[in-house]
Amino acid sequence: MKILTKNFGNYSTVTMLLRIILGIIFFAHGAQKAMGWFGGPGLAAAAEMFQKSAGIPYPLFLLSTFTELLGGLFVLIGFMTRFFSAGLVINMAVAVLHVHLMKGLFSSNGGFEYPLTLLVVSFCIFLIGPGKYSLDNLIFNKNEKPNN
Repeated sequence: MKILTKNFGNYSTVTMLLRIILGIIFFAHGAQKAMGWFGGPGLAAAAEMFQKSAGIPYPLFLLSTFTELLGGLFVLIGFMTRFFSAGLVINMAVAVLHVHLMKGLFSSNGGFEYPLTLLVVSFCIFLIGPGKYSLDNLIFNKNEKPNN
């Protein structure tokens, strides 16, 4: 039973794992829209799709896309983590409220469960900060000890 209560690391390790996964997901989604990578439509086709399906104007589409692309990259490496995680929270809040909420919970119906999960993880990273294993810590807090 001790395995259920044993502490296997510190908060910085957990934060780093969350940052890496969240960063990869957002970078990949942003790259799909911005550059057509990973089977995505690319900038022009994605912008048209966002306009037709959700009425999102081109400037807001660009803001959303590049928040995902750059925010994902910078959260991944832990640079300007709180700034970019705040942007990702806002981005996902708009996605949940404007696009997915009326479709119900389940993502199989276009619902909000997945963007809500990304919103909550982004918010947790915003609250906790980048952790010891990040560029933010390396540059700005050279003497920070891991949170235990």
